[in-house]
This record gives sequence, structure tokens and C-alpha cells, in this order.
Amino acid sequence: AAMMAAAVARRGRLGREGRASLCSFLLGASVAALPLLLGSSPSLLAAPGLRGRLALALHVAGVNAALLLIYPRPLYKIAVRACFLGFAFGCGLLLSAGRSAWRHFGWYMCSLSLFHYSEYLVTAINNPRSLSLDSFLLNHSFEYNLAALSSWVEFTLEKLFFPELKQITWLSTVGLLMVIFGDCLRKAAMLTAGSNFNHIVQNEKSDTHTLVTSGVYGWFRHPSYVGWFYWSIGTQVLLCNPICVVGYALASWRFFRERIEEEEITLIHFFGEEYLEYKRKVPSGLPFIKGVKLEL
Repeated sequence: AAMMAAAVARRGRLGREGRASLCSFLLGASVAALPLLLGSSPSLLAAPGLRGRLALALHVAGVNAALLLIYPRPLYKIAVRACFLGFAFGCGLLLSAGRSAWRHFGWYMCSLSLFHYSEYLVTAINNPRSLSLDSFLLNHSFEYNLAALSSWVEFTLEKLFFPELKQITWLSTVGLLMVIFGDCLRKAAMLTAGSNFNHIVQNEKSDTHTLVTSGVYGWFRHPSYVGWFYWSIGTQVLLCNPICVVGYALASWRFFRERIEEEEITLIHFFGEEYLEYKRKVPSGLPFIKGVKLEL
């Protein structure tokens, strides 16, 4: 958060889309305050009675009505997505604060929602010209959505049949640390790259496009992919999902191997020998991925 605040100060004021998204995210996250308002415990969400369910429904309806009144339709589309992510974050906090068997899933909800929202917010700070609804990465791909659904199904089934597997707190803590490391590395890469960063591989070089080799790019050639790789695996370690840990590792590795090769062909075309020299000195950062191979 401090890193993003410093970036905002350095690059100027946050645009209206960024401001709308931030206010909406916080408004959605205010669901975490419901136990205080109701005078109940944080376990409200884990086993809510009629009063708890009614409070959640009224919160969602009230916040959505407020967004409709405050924002015109183009901004409402942004606000409702940010608010949804904030609501998921707030619900994750409620689950995390409780003592139910879903506590670690609450950690996961916070991690997932914050990852997607911060993708939008950092893009709004860094490269507002490329900002769009797709910057939330909520519709990243069918495969990504299927992977998320698979992890929820595995967690739920294993919680029903092997509940002790979901109570390995030390393992979930390791996963949470992986998630924090991965997300911080990715956001550091985005902030370091500035307007050079884009969620879509660029096929044409713009006048402002430069080769970034400082900061975390001095550690790895593709720090944003390294961060995302370990973040994705960390989410499954956090959930103690053995099947998805293996599946995510293999699928993510294959995806980033192909993505890095595609991107490096473009970077060599853009920067020529300058990138080749950088490629020789700095590793990709991902295990057993060396990037595009050049025929001599």
C-alpha cells in the first residue's frame, strides 16, 4: 500500500476511474464492519443466522443503490466490479477473524480479491491510457476461471471428507507468505515498468517504450510473471489443495513458458542487441524457462 501511495504521489493525482474504483472497493469492504454494527462476533459469515443473512443482503443492496446514484453508467461498470472485489475482501476478513474451519479460505478470499483489484489500481496509476474493465483481469481466460472453480471444488470436497487436511495452519501460512511475496513482486514490477507495462503483449513499439532493466528487472527478466507464478501456486498451498498445487504448477509453468517466448520475440524485434545482452546477463526468474532460443 505504501508503495502504491508513493507511486500516486510521484505520478500525480489518481484519475477519476481510479478514484471511483478505490472508493467502491472500500465501500464493498465495509461489510467487515457488520459484526460491530450488529454487536455480534466476526463469525457472522461462517454460520450466519437469519439476522446475519438479512444484514448481508441489505448491505449489498444498499451499496449497489448508492453506486447507481453516485456514478454515471461508464463509471458504474468500474465501480460495481471494484465494489464486488471489496465485498469479497471484506467477507474474507470476516472468515479470517473467526475460528471456523473456513478461516484459511478467508485468507484465500482476501488474497484473490486484493490481487485482482490491485491489478486495476496499479494500471490506473502507471498507465491510465491502457486502463479498461479488462484491467481487473476478472475475465482473464476460460482456463483461468476453470482453474479457480476447480480449486473451490477441491477445497469443499476435501473439507467434507478429509477435514483435518484443511487445518494444517503452518502449511497455509507458508502459502500465504508465497502469495504475499508473489503479489508484491508483481506489483513492484508493474510500478517499476511504469507506462511500459501492459497486460497485453504489444506488437508495435510506441515512442515512449523503453527497455527497463533496473529494480526488480535487475533480478529477473520477467518479474511480473515470476510473481504471478508463485502467487498462483501459493493460493493452493494456502488452501491445502494437493491436486491443484500440482495442476496449478504445471499449467502456470506451461503458460508462462509460451508467454515469455512470445514476448521475447517482440522485445528482440524492439530493442535488438540491447535486449540480447540483457537476456544473457539476467535470468528469466522461472524454473527451467530460458526464454526464446535464437538460431545462430
